[in-house]
Amino acid sequence: MRALLFAVALGLTFLASTSVSAQTPAGDSAITATGAIGEVKSIDATAKQLTIKTDAGSEVSISLTDKTAYMRLAPGEQTLTNAAKITITDVAQGDRVWARGRVSEDKKSVPSATAIIVMTKADITKKQEAERAEWRRRGILGVVTALKPDTHEITITHRAMGGNQTVIIPVTDKTEMRRYAPDSIKFSDAKPATFTELKVGDQLRALGDRSEDGLKFSPEKVVTGSFRTVAGTVTAVDAATGEVKIRDLEKKTPLTIVIKQDAVLRKFPPASEMGGMMMGGGRGPGGGPPQGGAPPPQGGQAAGARPGGPGGAGGPGGPGGRGGGFNINDMLERLPTITIADIKAGDTILVSSTQGVDPTRLTAISLVSGADTLLAMLAPRPQQGQAPNPAGGIGAGGISFGIGLP
Repeated sequence: MRALLFAVALGLTFLASTSVSAQTPAGDSAITATGAIGEVKSIDATAKQLTIKTDAGSEVSISLTDKTAYMRLAPGEQTLTNAAKITITDVAQGDRVWARGRVSEDKKSVPSATAIIVMTKADITKKQEAERAEWRRRGILGVVTALKPDTHEITITHRAMGGNQTVIIPVTDKTEMRRYAPDSIKFSDAKPATFTELKVGDQLRALGDRSEDGLKFSPEKVVTGSFRTVAGTVTAVDAATGEVKIRDLEKKTPLTIVIKQDAVLRKFPPASEMGGMMMGGGRGPGGGPPQGGAPPPQGGQAAGARPGGPGGAGGPGGPGGRGGGFNINDMLERLPTITIADIKAGDTILVSSTQGVDPTRLTAISLVSGADTLLAMLAPRPQQGQAPNPAGGIGAGGISFGIGLP
């Protein structure tokens, strides 16, 4: 009985997960001897057939019988206690299912499913949206600038238009810590980690509560990774292979940006549309930035933003705080999304990726096109006699947008 309960709990954990690390079909962890978990790709109620695709890419054919039980479960449930009975007609393409039953030796089919446990696409989307909203409301994003192994304290800086702010994050045994692996691009792929794996220069996103003065942050969850943030001019785009060639603005070297399905591509608006978005964080038609706004004040200070330090845009006035401060990272996450087809030669892009094996090839986590406006706003004003740096402000102390949201 204990073994059965453990198997059910493990299956529900995989069912609730929206991503499992890619593996070869022979070692696909979503396929066991007693069932398979994946997204419904096709369904034929008349023929009593389902086809599911696991997160690792394996396709499994599911044969249904008159004795197959159908249950709907809400995301996050860890037992079948609250499962609701449904029928085959309640199962839809895009739903996530756990097909229980003996799996064939080649792991390509379940010849006679005993149960189909369903988490609907709509329920999963609703849960993800709620999680993202909580991370925006109670989250913080920045770059690790110091570590204290004896007290497990992390010091980060995060940037707003008004300047950088330093925040101390004490980690306890109750803090859930996860970390991006090299060349990984999804928040959900981050693996369990420890304090000892952290490095100065890492990007960090945490969920928790700020102190009243905004200088400390008590974390419930911490996600970190070693990322590269690069600005460059697009020299070529190959939509078929998902590759974008750029010339790095800082080092003047050629780089290849690999765009995979889960990469988030966004478009930065022209300077003439920036004012309203920075003042109120509002959106224009279709969820995009407001139209007809005024450009930001000179010197890069956004209207409504406060200087760095306590109460600055990264403190209580920023997202998760109690004010109307403006935060760059929050703004980037609200930009309208685009596809690789919208990127053209000559565009200036800003791209974030994990530190991979080949330094000349970056697998994009986040990419922002039209970034010349943003870089111009963030670049420090040169002293008299100095030339401006077109990539100014990028890197460990600049924009932190490698770690996405759930």
